[in-house]
Amino acid sequence: MPDTLDQPENAFLGVPVEMTISVGKAKPLISELLALSQGTIIPLDSRIDDPVEVYIGDKLIARGELQEIEGDAGKLGVRLTQVVDLQHGF
Repeated sequence: MPDTLDQPENAFLGVPVEMTISVGKAKPLISELLALSQGTIIPLDSRIDDPVEVYIGDKLIARGELQEIEGDAGKLGVRLTQVVDLQHGF
């Protein structure tokens, strides 16, 4: 049985893609940016239990909830609650 990754239409299936998980946004003043230092807390426009957004480049592809990964204390993951249909491209 031939490996499906060897077929031309599947040539890119093994390429890793970087995703960005957005937990919120901030809009500080320039004066606040200049005053940043270690330990500063930047308030975001979202709450701890709000959905996060999953992006590839600038394209929103999913939404989900932050979850601690079971068996790996302190590591975060995203449980997807909404996903766009990626079968037909972006």
